[in-house]
Amino acid sequence: MRRRFYLRPLPLAGFHRSRYDPERTEIIEKLAGRDDLGFTHLELIDRTPAGAFARILLASWGQGGFSNEDWYHPPFDGADLWRQFDRLIEPRPAVGGLAMDHPHLMGIVNVTPDSFSDGGSFSSTASAIEHGLRLASEGAAILDVGGESTRPGSDAVPLETELARVLPVIEGLVGKTGAIISVDTRKAEVMRRAIAAGASIVNDVSALSHDPAALETVAELGCPVVLMHARGDPKTMQDDPRYDDVLLDVFDYLESRIEAATGAGVERARIIVDPGIGFGKTLEHNLELIAGMTALHALGVPLLIGASRKRFIGTISGVANAGERVHGSVAVALEAARQGAQILRVHDVDATRQALAVMRAVEAV
Repeated sequence: MRRRFYLRPLPLAGFHRSRYDPERTEIIEKLAGRDDLGFTHLELIDRTPAGAFARILLASWGQGGFSNEDWYHPPFDGADLWRQFDRLIEPRPAVGGLAMDHPHLMGIVNVTPDSFSDGGSFSSTASAIEHGLRLASEGAAILDVGGESTRPGSDAVPLETELARVLPVIEGLVGKTGAIISVDTRKAEVMRRAIAAGASIVNDVSALSHDPAALETVAELGCPVVLMHARGDPKTMQDDPRYDDVLLDVFDYLESRIEAATGAGVERARIIVDPGIGFGKTLEHNLELIAGMTALHALGVPLLIGASRKRFIGTISGVANAGERVHGSVAVALEAARQGAQILRVHDVDATRQALAVMRAVEAV
């Protein structure tokens, strides 16, 4: 592993009030080009091949913002560092017609008998369609339809079974809601047929690495795609996962998958990344990712966070039943929104929408 530097902005919500205050000496940079979220300080992380880390706080100054004089100066790839900085502040293009200037809710529609939270609740086509329409009415801008559980310890589902689960639901939702439909799958054939049925986004927990045909398929389809980090296969991913530094390891992996996707012909403007909370991570790993997620904005693409009802929330809160982890899930969603996540994948759409509406109202004062 080569020595590398990373940038993690420290966000300021509701910063617009002081942007032009003549009493301020620092410049407030827009995070991901957003008018409602900025930063004046960065954490510069120095990672060496020996595994040593140094973290240095940097502040913007004057009318020129950050400059070369601010950087820490041992030997490093300055071009890489400035590329990260440029990607931190550049606006994100719209995804599926959704402007990436505020957080959007992705409602979860599991058409499975064994999902960790609501397995079996919506396994029939009719109940899954009804559930999807309800989530859309509650404020979901995206409906994520999945027919294969990827919970820890789950087994793979045959292609025909997955197709039989998701295609009728997608077809039943299209035309009945203004929400965008995404398909949660690792299989290229499911991706292809789901898009033909009316889905608009591919959401792949393997970041297009599970199926050898997935990269080429998504490139041909020309649709937006979510690339998620996961350590290992769902069957074994929670068997003692280890990282040198979970935030930086996830950053490097997602960067490599973005490169693989663009190299296969997927447009960068169509890529979304997801750090994979709960996928091959311990409680401590999940918390480190949530606390440091602003570093992932340096990848230059929209950020999706999916932590809803997951086990670590139950461990912290003492709530064993996944369906009762609403309050803890909303807390994580608010923190993700505060750190600039553009898409929040949630089970409890209405509760999350209410919390976000109040948070944004307070920030706008």
